[in-house]
Amino acid sequence: MSEKSSELQIRSLEDTDLGGITALDEKIGGEYRPEVWERRIGYYLRRDPEASVVAEADGKVVGFMLGEVRSGEFGLEEPTGWIEVLGVDPDYRGQAVGRRLADEMLEHLRRRGATTVRTLVDEEMGGIAEFFEKLGFEPVPMRSFAKRLS
Repeated sequence: MSEKSSELQIRSLEDTDLGGITALDEKIGGEYRPEVWERRIGYYLRRDPEASVVAEADGKVVGFMLGEVRSGEFGLEEPTGWIEVLGVDPDYRGQAVGRRLADEMLEHLRRRGATTVRTLVDEEMGGIAEFFEKLGFEPVPMRSFAKRLS
């Protein structure tokens, strides 16, 4: 186990994580978007403050996973866990950060009554489908449709 992995702490998301998540998103995507993360973090903290999790090493956010349990959406009446967003610092990839975040979130979703957990994967984001497949997720016959509005 590497030094980085041994110092990793997984904990529930807090409102004070805004700066760390914004910085991590900028490092991954190259764009500074604090307003996006302020909205998202606020939403998940209001909905289910213990579902979303953060990985921290040396006092710095190195990963995060946002999600919740919902029912009644997309014709799915049973309580369903949703993993909405996953971000891992490129310097910490390969250190099981994503797996540890997922393990913590999946256990919380199970305790909240979810019997199924779903996520959507953009096929152009290489590696993310493989990550979820390693966690035991499988493609399902539900398809995403989109229409651009001008």
